[in-house]
Amino acid sequence: MATTRSIPLLKRLIGKQPSRSVTYMHRPGAGSPRPDGSPRQVTLIPGDGIGPLVTNAVEQVMEAMHAPVYFEKFEVHGNMKKFPEEVLDSIRRNKVCIKGGLATPMGGGVSSLNVFLRKELDLYASLVNCFNMKGLPTRHENVDIVVIRENTEGEYAGLEHEVVPGVVESLKVITKFCSERIASYAFEYAYLNNRKKVTAVHKANIMKLADGLFLEACREVAQKHPDIQYNEIIVDNCCMQLVSRPEQFDVMVTPNLYGNLVANTAAGICGGTGVMPGGNVGAEHAVFEQGASAGNVGKESMVKKKTANPVALLLSSAMMLRHLQFPSFADRLENAVQRVILDGKVRTKDLGGSNTTQDVVDAVIKALG
Repeated sequence: MATTRSIPLLKRLIGKQPSRSVTYMHRPGAGSPRPDGSPRQVTLIPGDGIGPLVTNAVEQVMEAMHAPVYFEKFEVHGNMKKFPEEVLDSIRRNKVCIKGGLATPMGGGVSSLNVFLRKELDLYASLVNCFNMKGLPTRHENVDIVVIRENTEGEYAGLEHEVVPGVVESLKVITKFCSERIASYAFEYAYLNNRKKVTAVHKANIMKLADGLFLEACREVAQKHPDIQYNEIIVDNCCMQLVSRPEQFDVMVTPNLYGNLVANTAAGICGGTGVMPGGNVGAEHAVFEQGASAGNVGKESMVKKKTANPVALLLSSAMMLRHLQFPSFADRLENAVQRVILDGKVRTKDLGGSNTTQDVVDAVIKALG
């Protein structure tokens, strides 16, 4: 929970609101900015599939704009049996990481390294910002949704076992502690980013104890924030409302699995996974990556032709810059990306164009001025 002293400071760091709310992903209880504005070292994990393409895009743009960050790069791949300890040490030391997707094998006994990283560093809040971009026409207008997802428990707890051959039991874990802190983060985010409403997504009509506990925690936190509107919606109705009237949503707070589904749906409404930024944050560390998990590794053909869309990770890196309290650099990068999208001349295949990843990078660098 941000302290009374830190909240006004963070509010000032956000600055004036542009046409859409600035995505300031605060660290709970965040303190003062670095007094000397000195460069920050950031852990970089290219990852699998399109990951090296889009992380290289971030490196090029950061160098071109002389951003006050430098990278400590490590090779990590989803088929590794364990997450390299030296990479964990780097993230613990640097506090901030930016990464490409890590491929997760389907079935079998190999756990997701993406999920492991979130649990190991207690990155309990996942944030995905899904919004309309000028110059990118979609079915719906005036959409600006932030999905804040509990990142450490629920169905992702990984507690599965075979009771007898042919019968598998999977446990969903919901705790009051984790539900309260994700709800607190959602309301803090809404306050700091000038948002008006928080919607809790649940299935408490069926999972009365587990999702009931999540709703109980959300309601208790909501009572402490009377200036922010609070409502609740069942997850199946939520999905229907998202594809019919998405503009009604503002900040959404969800348990783990629902958040993954809702965030990817919202991303699809606003232009696809290639343009939506996101990140994961805990009390001490933050990891930024493509917002929607669908397609974060990409197809093999995209890797061969080098046509991956780098926009999502570029915008995630702008979120990272703002998290590191370099807001002017974040604004400059976001504005450059938005100018390229608005111009419409350079686009990858997912946005109806035929350009390569490098074409988009070159256009963004040119738009930096």
